[in-house]
Amino acid sequence: MGAGHGHALYVHEHSFVHRMPPEAKLVAALGMVVCVAVTPREAVWAFGIYAAVIVALTRVARIKPGFVAVRLLAVAPFILFAFFIPFIASGETTEVLWFTVSIEGLWGTWNILVKALLGASVSILLTATTEIPDIIRGLSILRVPSLFISITTFMIRYLELIADELGRMRVAMASRGYDPRWIFQARPIASSAGALFVRSYERGERVHAAMLARGFTGEMPAPDTEPVDRSQWVGVVLLVGAFAVTAIVALVIT
Repeated sequence: MGAGHGHALYVHEHSFVHRMPPEAKLVAALGMVVCVAVTPREAVWAFGIYAAVIVALTRVARIKPGFVAVRLLAVAPFILFAFFIPFIASGETTEVLWFTVSIEGLWGTWNILVKALLGASVSILLTATTEIPDIIRGLSILRVPSLFISITTFMIRYLELIADELGRMRVAMASRGYDPRWIFQARPIASSAGALFVRSYERGERVHAAMLARGFTGEMPAPDTEPVDRSQWVGVVLLVGAFAVTAIVALVIT
């Protein structure tokens, strides 16, 4: 994966957030997500603070709200499931519109909804300001196990290859007049998926054999690193510290 390789989640800008070292952004993102996860669901004010900080960082990074909103659709299945909880949970009930729902279930829905949206927003902000090769490099600088880095690198690369291959197969099918619209037309799609799996597996074997022939030992080459400005780490510490203080206060008073 070359340094110039882009991806669909990245937004090319020149903001302060974009210029921060990837390892600093990874630490900040992890700290923010952990603080959001441990915050009690009843501390609504704390989630408001988290959301305000994330929105401010998004504006500083010059990322459009629509860009984030569209990519938040990835957590839609979890949110959809959460809306069923008030109807199936037990305990004290209350009336909401024309429905009788569980109060505990409502809190459960709120807990899943707010934490999923905030956590996903942090991830979107990270990937929108950091290219994939830089994220991999940041993980290496943070001394993440090399096996995990290798698996992550190849997984991302092969997901892109498989998506491109699937796109070419769909174009080939459409050029031959195949335009499926009904469930009984799904058999060719299933056959194509099987062929795609076999071709991807064979390509992986060929690539692995070529890497071994070139002396690959199971570890990715060590990236070139540049010293991180101390002020950048101070900013990360202040950001994560603010989230941590908010989470601790929420745990104490809730």
